[in-house]
Amino acid sequence: MTTLVQRTPAFRWISVVFLQGEEGDAVLEMIDHAGPGAAIEYLQQWDFGDETTEAALENGYVYDAIPAGSTDRTTTDDAGRYALTYSSQFAYVSLLRSYDPDVEPALAVALERPATAGERAMAEHPDQWFSSHELITHRAAHSVTR
Repeated sequence: MTTLVQRTPAFRWISVVFLQGEEGDAVLEMIDHAGPGAAIEYLQQWDFGDETTEAALENGYVYDAIPAGSTDRTTTDDAGRYALTYSSQFAYVSLLRSYDPDVEPALAVALERPATAGERAMAEHPDQWFSSHELITHRAAHSVTR
């Protein structure tokens, strides 16, 4: 009998920012005029390093592969550190960053802990999206401490 062992990929993807509506439209226009590289560079301002990583781990925004739907376009930066997913049809953009739990082991512990109330809510309502304003407001109102 063969036992299949699931392995976590060498690196994973964490969500940095998701913009939709007017905010998403503005970045989609940037993509049309200056290309996806300009959008990746612009959206990096929402990446706060360890704070972004911890928030993604805590809230379950960690993926084994770049999450993309059938109408999405996806591209990565030259270094492969950031991935941009966007849909003109649904007017949204999403920036993800690669994350290596072997390099950041203290943060990987969050992957092994019980689900938070927010994670349970997201599992119960997978179609619910939160605006970047809500995410930024939430992040600004709470400090990360150890």
